[in-house]
Amino acid sequence: MVIGVDEVGRGPWAGPVVAGAAVLDLAAMPKPVAALIADSKALSASGRAAARIAFTPYVTVALGRAEVEEIDAVNILQASMLAMRRAVDGLLATLARPPALILVDGNRLPGWSHPSRSVVKGDATCLSIAVAAIAAKLARDAEMMALAERHPGYGWERNAGYGTPEHQVALRRLGPTIHHRRSFAPIRAALESNAE
Repeated sequence: MVIGVDEVGRGPWAGPVVAGAAVLDLAAMPKPVAALIADSKALSASGRAAARIAFTPYVTVALGRAEVEEIDAVNILQASMLAMRRAVDGLLATLARPPALILVDGNRLPGWSHPSRSVVKGDATCLSIAVAAIAAKLARDAEMMALAERHPGYGWERNAGYGTPEHQVALRRLGPTIHHRRSFAPIRAALESNAE
């Protein structure tokens, strides 16, 4: 049994970082379903949603997250590793036996004792990593859309918290929210500007 792990939301200026951990039943998964799975960044929002619906009967997925306060306390890299550890812990709690291997997207491994391997661009080459990324991306995007309703003007329903021109203008006009990452330079600058 192989688990795939990936995170989303490392780059945005606002919102949590979310990780997914997934194990697939490839023997049962029809080839047309597997064909829908790809790098989450290469899929449209509707493509990710369609893939999620199609692959759900053949996968077990768990999500983990690190909140904005944790990102600011330990830095985004360590928060991403924390989210991945939480996702894997959640998935392992549902499985009858430990995995033979955990494949982690990227070039770093979280601090755990499980047999693991990092896979650069793994979300484009490994189905279990791609499934983990799709699940995490859908969950994070839905959360940012909900936050956009409570904090209108930043365009989070469109930019998911990334530092787009729309978000930059809103930050200057409205200032940071409690969901902005204060350890990120643009947010620090906005806070300093508002304090003057």
